[in-house]
Amino acid sequence: GWCYLASVMDLHTKKIIGYCFSRSMTTDIVLKALENAYTTQQPKDGVVFHSDLGSQYTSDEFSERINFYGIEHSFSHKGCPYDNACIESFHA
Repeated sequence: GWCYLASVMDLHTKKIIGYCFSRSMTTDIVLKALENAYTTQQPKDGVVFHSDLGSQYTSDEFSERINFYGIEHSFSHKGCPYDNACIESFHA
């Protein structure tokens, strides 16, 4: 079967700062990856989380968590593959 890895990359350092591995790609896996990154890094104000328009990232639950952490959510533009180039390259 399939296995999925949700990763959070710091675009300044190009390091993976949070991740979660699962057998299903659900909102829960991206929430755990975000929580992993947030708790280990303890970021200051002004953090932007960039993602694609996948259902996991556009869910109400993910939006609530992003808002709770005080993070601004930035989405890729539909049809623009360059917005996610760094993380797509990592997962390749």
